[in-house]
Amino acid sequence: MNNVVYTVHLMNDPKKEDSLTLELLEAIDDKSDLTQRHLADRMGVALGLANSYLKRCVRKGLVKIHQAPANRYLYYLTPKGFAEKSRLTGKFLFSSLDFYRKASLAYTRIFNQCYSSGIEKVCLCGMSELAEIASLRAQEFDLKILEIFDPFASVDRFLGVPVRNKLERSDVLDAYVFTALNQPEIVYKQLKSLSGEKQLFMPDFFYHITKVD
Repeated sequence: MNNVVYTVHLMNDPKKEDSLTLELLEAIDDKSDLTQRHLADRMGVALGLANSYLKRCVRKGLVKIHQAPANRYLYYLTPKGFAEKSRLTGKFLFSSLDFYRKASLAYTRIFNQCYSSGIEKVCLCGMSELAEIASLRAQEFDLKILEIFDPFASVDRFLGVPVRNKLERSDVLDAYVFTALNQPEIVYKQLKSLSGEKQLFMPDFFYHITKVD
């Protein structure tokens, strides 16, 4: 439990506001039948402030509430809520001091799986700092990055390989590796259209976006 109790003035601090919103969305994603007391403890704030954040997330369409027996309530993230959780996760992952370490370990695990499965040629999905880290780790396993897919890219090349704005089926590629930080839920939705065609590898800190409908 977080022992720090934040006061109401933090509602006016954008950075702390985003942090508490992310904590709330993560708590609801983990446990739909949580109590508001549990939510306040998870967020490290007073009960009244936790309730204010919850009401605001409901107004924004991020959370839905359903009444359950015995005067209990169940909380669920909406697709918009999952998307916001994904956006905030990427934001705080990038700003954290151990961003490089987490990402480096994640892609080392992924490329070790690729190597064990005989995968040699991959497409990175997302032109970002994650793609740069993945590119470095790929060299350790002698994997070839043939291209980068990014629907929001405005350049033709990145990291020395072609950048494509549209997904196209390829007989040359062995797999896709998720590296998107800019609106990752949108990139993931487009990748779903190729489900079954090629294997998609995602770092564990992105698994929650697979719940976005």
